[in-house]
Amino acid sequence: MSDSDEPTLARVVVTGVATDGRSVITSDGPARPWTRRPTGTLVMDLWRADALPISVDARSTATDEVVLSPPPEGLVVRTTIFPPDSSISPEAAAAYAASMADIYGPQGGAEPAVPGMHTTETIDVMTVIEGEIWAVMEDGETLLRAGDTMVQRGTRHAWQNRSDRPVKVVTTMLPASRT
Repeated sequence: MSDSDEPTLARVVVTGVATDGRSVITSDGPARPWTRRPTGTLVMDLWRADALPISVDARSTATDEVVLSPPPEGLVVRTTIFPPDSSISPEAAAAYAASMADIYGPQGGAEPAVPGMHTTETIDVMTVIEGEIWAVMEDGETLLRAGDTMVQRGTRHAWQNRSDRPVKVVTTMLPASRT
């Protein structure tokens, strides 16, 4: 499937206050923007804020394309759906590895390199909504199931879906420093 074949997107409902001061639904529709990675992983931005604290009247600052890192003083909330690893062709895995290197630099690390292993300058609070996924570190791994939350603190990591079903997660990414 290509980016032009639109998948079923997450629904985003946003509230606000009407001119009479009463709470209302201000928007209700599919997540925008979204992108599909070479592996078939679907990434949908739900909300983006350029700076914190944010006004309760502010709108999402998401643009027309998914930008993987959050704004330097803000945050991004997104839903990601990972297909089963067994459904990913070697060519798609290689294309994904190349795209990761373009974004996060060479994989390096333990030999052989774990596909998708990367480091971000972020704190990521990730909750599994449906399915299960392995969080793989340079030294160790753990299985996360629906309802589990992982706080990923700028460490080298990769995600592996060893099941036979897609897994859906929601992640809030915050910029971080190493000082």
